Amino acid sequence: MTDIEIKSAVEKFEALIKEQSDRSDRIKEQGDFTDYSKLDKIIIGICGGDGIGPIISREAARVLRYMLEDETKAGKTEFRFIDGLTIENRVAVNKAIPDDVLKELKACHVILKGPTTTPQAGDPWPNIESANVAMRKALDLFANIRPVKVPSEGIDWTFFRENTEGAYAVGSKGINVTDDLAVDFVVTTTEGTQRIARLAYDYARRNGKDRVSVVTKANVIKTTDGKFLRICKEIGAKYPDIITDEWYIDIMTAKLIDQKRRKDFKVFILPNLYGDIITDEAAEFQGGVGTAGSANIGKRYAMFEAIHGSAPRMIREGRGKYADPCSMLRATVMLLSHIGRQQKAEQLERALDICMYEEKKLRITGRDNGCTCEEFGDYVMETVKTIQN
Repeated sequence: MTDIEIKSAVEKFEALIKEQSDRSDRIKEQGDFTDYSKLDKIIIGICGGDGIGPIISREAARVLRYMLEDETKAGKTEFRFIDGLTIENRVAVNKAIPDDVLKELKACHVILKGPTTTPQAGDPWPNIESANVAMRKALDLFANIRPVKVPSEGIDWTFFRENTEGAYAVGSKGINVTDDLAVDFVVTTTEGTQRIARLAYDYARRNGKDRVSVVTKANVIKTTDGKFLRICKEIGAKYPDIITDEWYIDIMTAKLIDQKRRKDFKVFILPNLYGDIITDEAAEFQGGVGTAGSANIGKRYAMFEAIHGSAPRMIREGRGKYADPCSMLRATVMLLSHIGRQQKAEQLERALDICMYEEKKLRITGRDNGCTCEEFGDYVMETVKTIQN
């Protein structure tokens, strides 16, 4: 390794430190959360993404418009459809989110977003950043909230995954120091950790949850994971009515499949990478990632999405119309709750439970031996109507 190679790597690292320090300062300057009850009109952006994203997001939007039909007619809600987040469009401008698309997104209060394709090694695409990661950073959506509920198994979990830091914060800005040495970075800030911890503990208190589990690998990743764990415990000490326990990510993946122990868990706080992995495992308990939605919450904006990918193979094989919309519909439940339409959120959630687990009059298989995405959407809306009557 030459001195020039070392100097170049150090310069890049210095720029990253300055960038993240500036971001930490911006967090300190933020105001309060948006109060949707004070808005004359809530603007809901529908952003399809690519692959099966436009199909399942369009179906979720159709159901959401049905749930908010009266409000939309009265001018209290407005839907805006935002195209341009396909991998082709992003590659054309060599940006994770094209500037015109980001401008449209920022003109909305909440966003319902379909899956997007993220390039990886071996793909024909250049190494642009994940659109999801870029959107979370651009809109400062610091909390990724993923619920998993299986009453028959005693499972009622809510995961609070820190969304803007950790291993994903500068995931596209690692350094190839030489052909033999590559280095990536993990970022943890005091402000970033404090706000995700407060949100999780506030949620636990409001919803009668008596346990919060902090999940790290602080015994090995001592600096950043250690800081995350320490700050979460400091915040937890301000909630004496709630038990705080700590777990390492490897043993937690095992305990989630321990039939006796997993019933004890209620609320989880995790750094970005661990939260991404373990929530996919958790989703399997309620039927897989295709059944799980997630919320990405910031103080000004909020975005709701499925937790799975864009399934390009389904499109290549002509099976797009059979894509499962349940993940997006679960995300729609969370959107309704977030904007203060709790009764409608509960109606839609109940309808999904009936359609997915109880009646199961239609079955989604991803192929022509099951129902289409649109047919399932019709089934859900018919079930909502029955509940409302």
